[in-house]
Amino acid sequence: MKKSLWLPVISLAILLSVPLAGEKAHAQELKIGFVDYYSVLEVMPEMRAVERRLENFYRDKLSELEVKEREIQMVFEDFQTKMEVLSASARQREEQQLNDLWLELRRFQNEAQQQLQQRRMQLMTPLFEQLQTTINTVARQRDIDFVLQTTTANGDAIILWVDPAVRQQYDLTDAVKQYMDII
Repeated sequence: MKKSLWLPVISLAILLSVPLAGEKAHAQELKIGFVDYYSVLEVMPEMRAVERRLENFYRDKLSELEVKEREIQMVFEDFQTKMEVLSASARQREEQQLNDLWLELRRFQNEAQQQLQQRRMQLMTPLFEQLQTTINTVARQRDIDFVLQTTTANGDAIILWVDPAVRQQYDLTDAVKQYMDII
């Protein structure tokens, strides 16, 4: 019984506090900074090492793929040379073997692509974390409430225009690079 009496009192208290919270938010000016995240990433010295490791990994997978493709090509050429003398059932078995090899090759391609993406994330995660930590530090030092990223990973603009005076004050890109000692 007592619980049911408190519910209207709590609801009323919540309703009365909402406008007050809204007024406080409007009274305080929000400071929004922005960073060209990918321009910082691309000049980080560690990024070159990551790119080299990814290229090596990609090259290794590509070599494995080429070996598998040559094997399939040899089996296919062998099949073509003896196709005329094979019985229908032997020909069907050979065709099934070729089909299985092609499916295996496609699976390998998909797995290699997934492994490359996993490897990229594994190598990039420490850089992302380092960059985020630096952005957090610079934002706190400048008393910034929000930090936006200026572009997507594909280079598409997220922030389309910034007044030059605002850019000078709230673009944190150079400050982040400076803090990381990469300017």
